[in-house]
Amino acid sequence: MSALTPAAPRNTPRNTPRNTRHRPTARNTGSRRRGKSRMDPTRNNTAAGVAAWILALLFAAPVLWMILTSFHSEVDAATNPPSLAADITLDAYQEFFGASSGVSPWPPPINSATASICSTVLVLVLAIPAAYALSIRPVKKWTDVMFFFLSTKMMPVVAAILPLFLFAKMAGALDNIWFLVLMYTSMNLPIAVWMMRSFLAEVPVEMLEASQIDGAGLLLTLRKIVAPVAMPGIAATALICFIFSWNELLLARVLTGVMAGTAPVFLTGFVSSQGLFLAKVCAAAVVISLPVLFAGFAAQDKLVQGLSLGAVK
Repeated sequence: MSALTPAAPRNTPRNTPRNTRHRPTARNTGSRRRGKSRMDPTRNNTAAGVAAWILALLFAAPVLWMILTSFHSEVDAATNPPSLAADITLDAYQEFFGASSGVSPWPPPINSATASICSTVLVLVLAIPAAYALSIRPVKKWTDVMFFFLSTKMMPVVAAILPLFLFAKMAGALDNIWFLVLMYTSMNLPIAVWMMRSFLAEVPVEMLEASQIDGAGLLLTLRKIVAPVAMPGIAATALICFIFSWNELLLARVLTGVMAGTAPVFLTGFVSSQGLFLAKVCAAAVVISLPVLFAGFAAQDKLVQGLSLGAVK
């Protein structure tokens, strides 16, 4: 009986059909799927990078066109369609600096720098202690205080421009750069308190408790402990307040005149219905934008750290 029984194949396990020997195992299938999933992020990152470059070029195209137009003559700048191969000239920049030097003893760019820097310093001096009290040493009903600060930004400036003008006129503060500094300080203080509160909330409490044990007062704690730790947030807040003050137009247009006119107000003076002005406006815009660009590049690392502070817990 045993001699007549066929022997089982050596390479085929018993009780296993022969047609299942070459089926892909679960291990091989999983490895293929993992291989495909590893390739997908690379393609997604490439597509995201291309899309980011396209968006960056779209946003930078008007700025690049403004710079190119500033080096053209008024006739070439006003052609429709504009010409890229027009002659390069510095007439618009020469006229800008010649006009700005004869407006007042303090030219408009210097007025803008004075108002922006002084108001930014005042905002930081007032916002850091207020944010310290609302974050590290919270007061009662601090949420109501924060909402009050935010509510001051809800009213448009146009609604308050007439009372401010009448007050400045009665106080003899029209065309005064220091009154404009106070206006910029009050304009930027709410947003600075909101930003600084989120930054100071990331300061370790253990450091503050150690300073209290060592007998450090409030001013020493703010200067030696809180300020170095929150320096990226302070730099980001200062840069944003500086940009808001530098770009402000409505208050400067109404409350200033010849002596305290700022750079945005001076820029609007080139717009006229009695001639060509596009090249001069572009040249003025390029020159006025340079301080903000330099400040942004100088504080680029601090700005990125400050704006991302507290984003990842």
